[in-house]
Amino acid sequence: MIHLNIGSNLDSKHGSKFKNISIAINLLINSKLKIRKISNFYETPSYPNKKLPKFINIGLLAEYDYSDTKLIKEIALIEKKIGRLKSPKNYPRVCDIDIIDFYGLIKSNKSSILPHPRSHIRNFVLYPIKEIDPKWIHPIFKKNAVILINELSQNSRIEITRLRKSVII
Repeated sequence: MIHLNIGSNLDSKHGSKFKNISIAINLLINSKLKIRKISNFYETPSYPNKKLPKFINIGLLAEYDYSDTKLIKEIALIEKKIGRLKSPKNYPRVCDIDIIDFYGLIKSNKSSILPHPRSHIRNFVLYPIKEIDPKWIHPIFKKNAVILINELSQNSRIEITRLRKSVII
């Protein structure tokens, strides 16, 4: 299975942060991604500058019949369609789609690093995975989401909020 994480901390010409994520999911479906599960929305402060708008994130569990390289290209097009612009690292953005895990593939080259290199230390990645795929094991660290969450700092574990709002597709 594939794990994706979609985040937004800016409204766009399409509407709210929530709408940006819903549009991203629909565009992923149009690109032949087969979604099996979608987590609830999670809200976290921006990192590292907590004064910036809060992020909304969701996790997806999916299947894809094509290569990780093709999916990376599709994701870049989708982010651009929603209105993502080139900006400095950690700046606010209307849409950010990350491949967290692609069928357990371990790969590092100039176009991609799989699994996502910081997935094991990000609360907004781990909590959605725990919700939708509790048996998932990190391909490198060989630990599940619960163990990785327990290894996060106390602050990282309390600054995330599961929202009672689901994606509309």
